Amino acid sequence: MADIQGLLGEDSEFLLAHVCRGIPKEMLHPPGPDFVDRVVADSDRGPRVLRNLQALYDHGRLGGSGYMSILPVDQGVEHSAGASFAPNPLYFDPENIIKLAIEGGCNAVASTIGVLGSVGRKYAHKIRFLVKINHNELLTYPNHFDQTLFASVDQAFELGAAAVGATIFYGSGESRRQILEVSEAFAHAHELGMVTFLWAYLRNSAFKKDDVDYHTSADLTGQANHLAVTIEADIVKQKQAERNGGYTAIKFGKTHPKVYEELTSDHPIDLVRYQVANCYMGRVGMINSGGPSGKDDLHQAVRTAVINKRAGGMGLISGRKAFQRPMPEGVNLLNAIQDVYLSSDVTIA
Repeated sequence: MADIQGLLGEDSEFLLAHVCRGIPKEMLHPPGPDFVDRVVADSDRGPRVLRNLQALYDHGRLGGSGYMSILPVDQGVEHSAGASFAPNPLYFDPENIIKLAIEGGCNAVASTIGVLGSVGRKYAHKIRFLVKINHNELLTYPNHFDQTLFASVDQAFELGAAAVGATIFYGSGESRRQILEVSEAFAHAHELGMVTFLWAYLRNSAFKKDDVDYHTSADLTGQANHLAVTIEADIVKQKQAERNGGYTAIKFGKTHPKVYEELTSDHPIDLVRYQVANCYMGRVGMINSGGPSGKDDLHQAVRTAVINKRAGGMGLISGRKAFQRPMPEGVNLLNAIQDVYLSSDVTIA
C-alpha cells in the first residue's frame, strides 16, 4: 500500500479516501473470486463460455482475484507497425509480445490473428489468447475511421483462443453495420464456447465541442457501454471517463438532469462508476484502457488502476505503456498495475 500511495503522490488521499454516494457500492455486482458463480452463472452463457471465462480469471498474477490484467498489442494495424514498434523494435517479432504477457503475469494476451497465429502452437497452452477480429487501418488514403473484419470467429476457435474481441465505433456513420457484424460474431463465439470482449469506443467529430473532447465523457461512454452489453459482450473495454456533459454539450440524444446532479460528480471515481453502472451495474465487467505511452507512465498506470478498481471496474488492459520500453521495465509496469488489484487496502468506493 505504501508503494501505491507513493506512486499516486498528491493524488493519494483524493483517490483512496473517496466514497461514491450517487451510485453507492451496495448497488453493484462487484468483481471477486466467485464472480462467475455469483453473477455470470445466472446468464444465458453456456458451460464452455463459463469455463473459458473462469480460465481467464484464474490465469496470471491476478489468478483467483476476479480481476484482469491484459496485454493488448494490435497497434501495428491500428497505428502502423513503424509508429508502434520503432520505440522498441524487439516487438516487431510477435513472440516477444507473448513473452511480455507471460513474464508480466497477465491473464491474457490480446492481438491479431497474425500475431497469435504465428506462434500459436508454442504458446496457446501457456497463456490465454484473445483474438481481435476487426481493426481500423491507417494505410487507406484519405483515411476514415471504420472497423473491418480481419479474422473470423472460427479461426480464433481453431487457434485455441479463450476469447474474441472486436471494436465498434459508436456514433460513427458506420456503427450500425459494425453493430450487426459484431453482434453476429459474438453470438457465434458463444456457440463455440468463447468469451467476448468489446472495445466500446466513440468516434464522431461532432463529439468535440468548443475545444473540449467529449469522446471520454461519462454520459456518452456510459451509453456506449450499455450498447455493448446489449449485444452480450462479456467484458467491455472502455476509455476511462475524464469529464461529463457530452449529451448537453453536443445537444443531441436523450439524457436526464439526475445523471449530472445526483448520480455523478466531477470526481474521477464517480465518473467511472457511471460507466460501470451502464454495464448492468457490474454484471458485465468493465476494464479500462491504459492510454498512450508518455513521460509519467508508472504514475498514470497506477492512477488509472486505482480509479478503475475503486469505481467497481474489473481491471486494466494496457499495451503501449508496457511494450514501448525495455521488457524488464514493461514487466515492472504491468506488475505495478496488478499490485493495485491484489491490494486489499484498495477497496471499492
